[in-house]
Amino acid sequence: MTGSLLLRNARLLDPLSGEYTEGDLRAAEGRIVEVGPNLAAADVPVVDARGAVVLPGLVDAHVHVTASTADLGSLSSSSPSYVAAQAAHTMSRMLDRGFTTVRDASGADYGLADAQADGLFRGPRLLFCGRALSQTGGHGDSRTRGTNAKDDHPCCAGLGRVADGVDAVRAAARDELRKGAHHIKVMASGGVASPTDRIDSTQYSAEELTAIVEEAAAANRYVAAHAYTARAVNRALELGVRSIEHGNLLDDRSVSLFRSQDAYLVPTLVTYWALKEEGREHGLPESSWRKVDEVLGAGLAALERASRGGVKLVYGTDLLGGMHRHQNHEFRLRAEVQTPAEVIRSATSTAADLLNLTGEIGTLAVGAHADLLVVDGDPLADVGVLAEPKHFRHIVQGGEVVGGSAA
Repeated sequence: MTGSLLLRNARLLDPLSGEYTEGDLRAAEGRIVEVGPNLAAADVPVVDARGAVVLPGLVDAHVHVTASTADLGSLSSSSPSYVAAQAAHTMSRMLDRGFTTVRDASGADYGLADAQADGLFRGPRLLFCGRALSQTGGHGDSRTRGTNAKDDHPCCAGLGRVADGVDAVRAAARDELRKGAHHIKVMASGGVASPTDRIDSTQYSAEELTAIVEEAAAANRYVAAHAYTARAVNRALELGVRSIEHGNLLDDRSVSLFRSQDAYLVPTLVTYWALKEEGREHGLPESSWRKVDEVLGAGLAALERASRGGVKLVYGTDLLGGMHRHQNHEFRLRAEVQTPAEVIRSATSTAADLLNLTGEIGTLAVGAHADLLVVDGDPLADVGVLAEPKHFRHIVQGGEVVGGSAA
């Protein structure tokens, strides 16, 4: 029976409680239907998980599956068919790393999401936002100073679309929502990979950001904002943005606003580590590489401040091109300031809450998608186990074994 199996003799990890229970888990038609001791096999494939830990499939809430290079400005001149093939390959490798759901933070579209859902290629479930909204000269504007013409044609690959003014940003947000966006991404500060802005800039007026938040809310969706400095982070939170991406230079007021606004922080420490180490090898322009230091050292301190202050933290990586292979290294970096249970929650239950998929993913509860990791080792004792996919005995997606060292 498709999407059906029985896991026997498992140590089942509940991310919310941070505790194990011993027992079996049965999936049918892609969902978890029963958890408990000595479950009946019911004529389905049986996987003996003795000696292993079972936890929900991992969630990465900040990926760019179409970013086949760190030279983001070059993507718009790439063939859409080539970019799609690259994205399918990238997503397949993400699944091999235990990520059964990912949230794309600009670049992916409904075509990739539909193709994955229809089984045309293997990869994690994909939540997309289409193109990120950027002001002229903002983080989503990849033109160099000497380039005036812009081409945001939807057939071509690219991460951003430029829209200026309240009416234009409303239309852009509505257009992405029309195409099925699960969230709207907005560039609310400068960034590393953009050629003409400063990292410490704020981007978009309050009126423009408010209009974008209103359009997302009207469609029962939310806004995720790229923001680094406390000034940019706090402004976005005050205006109703639900998730802040990066946030490396946040302050104590940011922590208070995250809590009062019931918002989420998605740090992406590993991308700065990777960009500094090998970004230039993967196409990052020299001018962008020199900007990395402005945010690299502050990221861990921001994570510690947010964690200590009770901010809801979600796992994200933001890796580009050949650096995607470091996706699991984020577990090691976060473990420097967080407990293993806290890091695991960021990649399971808290991520599910942000994605509006509470009870659907990030849990082993009955009714959830049967997305599971069967892991050799104890991630509550050493979350570094999750940083090494060689420890993943089985990767289960929708009740089917789709990878792992024993597959």
